[in-house]
Amino acid sequence: MNPQALIAAAATSLMSLTLLSTPALAQDAAKEKCYGIAKAGQNDCANTAGVHSCAGQSKVDNDKSEWKYVAKGTCKQMGGLNADEAKAAAKKA
Repeated sequence: MNPQALIAAAATSLMSLTLLSTPALAQDAAKEKCYGIAKAGQNDCANTAGVHSCAGQSKVDNDKSEWKYVAKGTCKQMGGLNADEAKAAAKKA
């Protein structure tokens, strides 16, 4: 493969990755982490206590250290906490 074709292929790959990741970034901007609303086994990722680091590993419903992504602005309506409130609640416990 000549150098010009190699550069063209690399540039095409880079542009493809950029285009594919852009909708995910826009989607993440429309969501927020909401703590204390996840049902057991339905959390989205690691908890604040560091007990686990993966989605779906929460053991109890509505644990204040577990979170789920929700539409931005809806967390409080569901009775959830933001990250700072969840950390403060963990310190009290």
